[in-house]
Amino acid sequence: MARSGITHDPLRAAAPVATPAPAGGRFPPSRALVAVLSALAGFMLTVVWSAEFVDRTIGGSVAGSLLGHPALETPITGVVAGTVFAFVSGLAGTFTACNVAVFGALAPMLGGAGGRRRRLLLALRPLGWLAAGMLTVSACYGAVVGFVGTRMPQFSTTQNAAGGLSARTIQSMVIFGLIGLSMTYFGLAALGIVPDPFDRISRRFPQARVVFMGALVGGFLIGRPFPLFRHLFRDAAESGNPLYGALAFALQSVGNIAVMALLFLILVYFAGGRLHRWLTATPYRLAVVTAALLIVAGVFTFLYWDVRLLAGRGVIPWYPTAPWA
Repeated sequence: MARSGITHDPLRAAAPVATPAPAGGRFPPSRALVAVLSALAGFMLTVVWSAEFVDRTIGGSVAGSLLGHPALETPITGVVAGTVFAFVSGLAGTFTACNVAVFGALAPMLGGAGGRRRRLLLALRPLGWLAAGMLTVSACYGAVVGFVGTRMPQFSTTQNAAGGLSARTIQSMVIFGLIGLSMTYFGLAALGIVPDPFDRISRRFPQARVVFMGALVGGFLIGRPFPLFRHLFRDAAESGNPLYGALAFALQSVGNIAVMALLFLILVYFAGGRLHRWLTATPYRLAVVTAALLIVAGVFTFLYWDVRLLAGRGVIPWYPTAPWA
């Protein structure tokens, strides 16, 4: 009997969830409630989040322990030291505000069927596409920094005056505001509240949405005010070496998501089967989980980096914050 010439790829056939859009366009009946509660959760996270504790107490301590010296007070000397610092500073920044959005990008890919080894192999595919989008943006930006960095707003040490904003702060607000709004939009699209911009292109390029999410993660470095990153940024800018800048920023991005990616793979390996069954138990559960995670991450990112920041700089009169934040 003649063969059809169509090959069967078992990995593709059982690929884990990699896009926010639920199969078949099935949406929950209470999608407006899901959106409102998720946005409220993102807002509450901005109220309790303490950048001082996360950036300096956790980030600074982790980097200092791994490097064996105070991370911010010690100059970066040479390319080798710079690349080591880049990866370590990325690890130290795992639990900064930016990685709330990283979790939102990774979590929708938790589902998967089959045995443990199969699930692990399946999970590596979307994770690789996410990294591809992330590294493209971070490496390109690093090359730009190595070429013109000393003339960029991020290089400036000008402090924000009361009631005003420095160029460096404005850059951060614009970038993180766009990232937050993008993730919020994708969350709403997963619920069918707004059109999905990747609906048509994903039919031809199934991983397009995941690559774009990775690009958003890579965009964190564009304007990121994390002290350890600014230390790396100034070193790359002063080097005048685009290749060093690209390598350093790529390694910083890899370090930044390394812990999240490892936790993701561990969860897929040990609990992926149960998660897959739970996510597919109802036609719209996947849409609810995906949308909730993206909206929480997106609303948090936008409110924290734009609205709460304006209040902290005295541009707007007030934003609610916890006593420790």
